Amino acid sequence: MTPGWHPSLGAVYLGDGRCRFRVWAPRIRRVEVRLLDPVARVVALEPAPTGYHEGVIDDVPPGTPYFYRLDGTRERPDPASRHQGDGVHGPSRVVDPAFPWTDHAWHGRPFADLVLYELHVGTYTPDGTFDALIPHLDGLRDLGVNALELLPVAQTPGVRNWGYDGVQLFAPRHDYGGPDGLKRLVDAAHAREMSVLLDVVYNHLGPEGNYLWDFGPYFTDSHRTPWGSAINVADEHGDDVRRFFLENARYWQTEYHLDGLRLDAIQAIKDDSAYPFLAELSDEVARQARRLNRPFHLVGETSANDVRNVRPTSACGFGLDAVWSDDFHHALRALLTPDRNGYYQDFGTVGQLARAWRDGFAFQGEYNRYRGRRWGSRPVGCRADQFVVFCQNHDQVGNRARSNRLIDEVGLAGAKLAAAAVLLSPFVPMLFMGEEYGEVAPFPFFVDHGDPHLIDATRHGRALEYAEFLAPHEMPDPQAVATFESARLNHRLKEASPGREMLAFYRELLRLRRDVAAFADGRWEWQEVVSFEAARVLFVRCRSDADAAWLALSFNASDVTVTLPIPPGTWTRLLDSGDERWAGPGAATPERVTGGMVLTLALWGAVVYQAEGASTP
Repeated sequence: MTPGWHPSLGAVYLGDGRCRFRVWAPRIRRVEVRLLDPVARVVALEPAPTGYHEGVIDDVPPGTPYFYRLDGTRERPDPASRHQGDGVHGPSRVVDPAFPWTDHAWHGRPFADLVLYELHVGTYTPDGTFDALIPHLDGLRDLGVNALELLPVAQTPGVRNWGYDGVQLFAPRHDYGGPDGLKRLVDAAHAREMSVLLDVVYNHLGPEGNYLWDFGPYFTDSHRTPWGSAINVADEHGDDVRRFFLENARYWQTEYHLDGLRLDAIQAIKDDSAYPFLAELSDEVARQARRLNRPFHLVGETSANDVRNVRPTSACGFGLDAVWSDDFHHALRALLTPDRNGYYQDFGTVGQLARAWRDGFAFQGEYNRYRGRRWGSRPVGCRADQFVVFCQNHDQVGNRARSNRLIDEVGLAGAKLAAAAVLLSPFVPMLFMGEEYGEVAPFPFFVDHGDPHLIDATRHGRALEYAEFLAPHEMPDPQAVATFESARLNHRLKEASPGREMLAFYRELLRLRRDVAAFADGRWEWQEVVSFEAARVLFVRCRSDADAAWLALSFNASDVTVTLPIPPGTWTRLLDSGDERWAGPGAATPERVTGGMVLTLALWGAVVYQAEGASTP
């Protein structure tokens, strides 16, 4: 058994055909296990304290299908099912956790060193499986990516879904390759010194196949979320509900050797307790990380700009390693596009991007028109590596009217400018699958529900959401196979222009981030960020013990001439995004500049210079 890991929920295979079953069902008087194969039988579990039912059963080999029978009437899958080979309504299956791991020398990476790559398993390859991803790992590693971030893989209805409708949170999707498929992917990634993080949803469950209601008070009406009743982590019986989710996190951490979790919409985990669930989660996985001798990272998705998320639990914080910086994305996009609807109405100045670059948050207590009140807190004492930044992600692409990519709106030059801003920032960067070669496939919302009423409700809800942007006949049908198929990546784009040059541009940006000490250092106190509002230019000077560098980003649809605060001395150009190597018209800037020079920056241009005499990468 792995140190510190004693799984207690679900069907835990003990070896030699013996299996321990344990389920929390405080409102059920009698719980039985109905085993379907190889010998059909029904075995009663013994009641245990605080609403648990448990028992050890012989002659239950791995793969055995089973249901829980509740009070002799309803039959339900296991809430902690390890495998749902027959879908969310079918029987659960016993899984042997043994696996021939080869990553014994893997001890993880510090979060500050990660370059994240967010991907959806089902659309990344034609096969849409964990195993089909493995041949792509070498290319991602050579690009400079060292961490996969998988969209949720918990079992959902049907065979296609974004992943946020998961209902069996311990069961890797059967159509992706199930438990062993995910383990093979993680093992292969570790062999290439790549971390693997998993997106998990602890704020709600999907609407179809959610049988937790039948077992106990997993939900509360004391709070509401956009998806309905909130998960009960703070009301009566909340301790046992927490236990379910805490065990799920340690399960991924331990049995699957994962390196971290991205926590979906943490603001929807409603919790007014003295010891918040997020803080307890951070403490639990930190203890297990020490036992396993490898770090385990927690990243929160939230737009709340709440510094408590990344403060240590010892200082009354939630102890997360990092949060997504929506402000950085919104400020960047508002400079690149005319978007001013929704939350973009509060963005559009270079100064806001400069503030987000300096502090992680653009809003730190100022009035926010979109929300109609003051928003955010000051990130006092924070580090740059406590923020994850991006120019697009699954939400920012998928939850748009046409679900189109950034390059579709801003062109190649604008996309390169956005990439430079993200990858040369001091933060932990994240790419969304395919952006590195200019993928043009959309990422529309798709589902595969079996309930006709739910299908109609989903279609109606999406149509209402985008009624002002698209006519009903233009809205992709989320239930249609064609909608899902439209999201598949076309990796052949890497082989032809401009995809080939775009890929090389991303590779160069990541090389500069890694090899130029002034960018690799990432300390805010060693950066100077200046915004030129009239010229729509952002200037950033970086330094380290070994060298100094600066970059300028021009958010203009035409060339602009500007006097930048270039420090004294001679500076050598490392990159100009307009260079012909990157499918541009040619570099507009000189190979060398000196302090105080007037510089002309090309439209949507990004340039990088290093102090002459510094260690050249």
